[in-house]
Amino acid sequence: MNPNKYQRTPTPDLPNRQWPNNHLSKAPIWVSVDLRDGNQALANPMTVEQKLALWDQLVAMGFKTIEIGFPSASEPEFEFTRRLIEENRIPDDVTVQVLVQAREHLIARTYESLIGVNKAVIHVYNTTSIVQREKVFEKSKDEIKAMAVQGAKWVQEYAIKADQTHPGSEWVFQYSPESFSQTETDYAVEVCQAVMDVWQPTPDNKCILNLPATVESTSPNRFADQVEYFISHLPNRESALISIHTHNDRGCAVAAAELSLLAGADRIEGTLLGNGERTGNMDIVTLAMNLYSEGIDPQLDLSKPNDWIPVVEQVTQIKTHMRHPWVGEVVYTAYSGSHQDAIRKCLLKQDDNQKWNVAYLPIDPKDIGRDYEAIIRVNSQSGKAGSAFVLEQEYGLNLPKWIQIDFASTAQKLAEKQGGIVSHKDLYQAFTRHYGCDEKRIDVNNFQLKLDGEIEKLSLDVDGETWTGEGNGTISALCDAWQQRTGQNVDIIDYAEHAVHMNDDDSGKNAKAIAYFYLQVDNEKKVSVAIEKDSLSAMILAVLKGLKT
Repeated sequence: MNPNKYQRTPTPDLPNRQWPNNHLSKAPIWVSVDLRDGNQALANPMTVEQKLALWDQLVAMGFKTIEIGFPSASEPEFEFTRRLIEENRIPDDVTVQVLVQAREHLIARTYESLIGVNKAVIHVYNTTSIVQREKVFEKSKDEIKAMAVQGAKWVQEYAIKADQTHPGSEWVFQYSPESFSQTETDYAVEVCQAVMDVWQPTPDNKCILNLPATVESTSPNRFADQVEYFISHLPNRESALISIHTHNDRGCAVAAAELSLLAGADRIEGTLLGNGERTGNMDIVTLAMNLYSEGIDPQLDLSKPNDWIPVVEQVTQIKTHMRHPWVGEVVYTAYSGSHQDAIRKCLLKQDDNQKWNVAYLPIDPKDIGRDYEAIIRVNSQSGKAGSAFVLEQEYGLNLPKWIQIDFASTAQKLAEKQGGIVSHKDLYQAFTRHYGCDEKRIDVNNFQLKLDGEIEKLSLDVDGETWTGEGNGTISALCDAWQQRTGQNVDIIDYAEHAVHMNDDDSGKNAKAIAYFYLQVDNEKKVSVAIEKDSLSAMILAVLKGLKT
C-alpha cells in the first residue's frame, strides 16, 4: 500500500466557521431516495409491485417528499410513476420527486410521466467536479456551467408547456451540482447562482439546491465547512432550500449530514437503513433516531421497526445488520455482567416522570417496540445481574442480592453447557430446580398460631411430627421449635418475600407468593426459596427447607 499516490481533497479555508457552536432544535425536511438512489444500487432492481409496497411503507412512516425514480430512464420507472398518479396513491400532503439529467429529451419524457400530478419536484443535475470535468466530459468550467444553465431553462420551459396542456400541477425546481464534495466550493456557488438566475426563485417560491457528497472524500467537519461556505457566499440564499445528499464512502455519511444541518442546511436526502451505491447512502433512520435521542421530534414514525424492516429487506434483498445503529436486533442487548448490573440498577431507579437516564441505553427500547426481554440475555459472559434481570422481567422474581450470588454459578454452568444464549424458560427451570421449588420435600399440616400477649405460639406438623415453639413472630417461633428439637442455634441473616404471577401454559397466570431466606444454623450459612399459595406458607416452607437440607 502506497499512500503517496493519493491526495487531499481541497476544501475552503473557513477560520471563522460558525457551525461548531450551533445546536439542532428541529428535524430537517426529509427526502427518501430509496425508490431511486437506493433502487439503482441493487443487483436486482425492484419490480413495480415491490416499489409500490415500499412507497406505501414510506408514506405510512411520514415522509412528505419521496424521490420515486428516474422515469425517463426505463419503462418500469415510467410505469411506476404513472401508477402512483392514475391510482391516486399520492396523499395530498406528499410530494413526489423525480430525477433527470440536463438533457432535453429526458426532461420532456419526465414531464410526460407526471401528467396529472398535484405537486412534483423536478430534480435536474449535471456533474461539476474537477475529475469529471477534466477526464469524463473534457469540458471547461464555463462549458459545464452552460450545461447547468441550459438544463435549468429546459426544466422551466417544459413546466410552462405542461401547464398549458395539462394545467393544475405545481412544480418545484431542484438542481444538484453532482459531486459537490469534489467541486471547488466557489465554483459550485457560481454554477448554482447561474441556475437561480434562470429560475428567479423568491422567499415565497423557493427552489432547492442539493449539495451531494456523491463520493464522500473528506471528513465530516470539512464537508460542513464546504456547506457553510456555500451558504454564506450564495446570493439570494433566502430564496433557496439547501439540501444535502451524502454517501458513505468513508463511513461518515450520517455525521456529514448532521454537521451540515449545523452549518445551515434545511433538507436531508437519504435512505432507510443506508442502502445505496458503493458503501451506501446516508441512513435516515440513524440520523432521525440521533435527533430523537436528544429530545428532538424527528417527524417520522420509526416506532415499529419490526413492521417496516421486513418490507425494506424484502424489496432490497439486503439483511439488516444485527449491530445496525438503533434498530439492529441486538443493539439494546447486554451480555457483559457489569453492563447487565448497571442496566438493571438504573431501570429499577428510573421513574416515568424523569428524563430517561439509563446506563448503556441511550433511549428506552420500548419506544421502538423492543421489549425488555431482549435488553439482557444470559450467556457464559453474564454475571449475577443478568439472570436476576431476566427472571424479574419474565417471571416477576425480585431476587435479593444474596440469592443472585448463590444462583450465579448455576446460571453460568447452564450457559456454558448450552454454549450460547440461555432462554428465559430454561433459566427459570434451572432456578426452580436448584431451589426445589417444584418438589414437595417437606409435608406441613395442622398449622396453628396463638397470640399470648406479644408472644406468638406456634404448633404445626412437619413430616408427621408435631413441632412447637414461641417467639415474637411466626418465623422466630419456628426457629425456636427447631432449636428445641435439635439444640442448634438459628439466626435469620436476611429474608424477603413478595407476590408473584407465575406463567402457566395450561391455566394462565396464577397469583402466588415466593419467599427467600438466608439462614445461619450454628456456623453454617444456608439459602432457601419456596413458592406457595400465600406469603406465610411460603415463608414457613422456605425456613423449613433451609433447616432440613
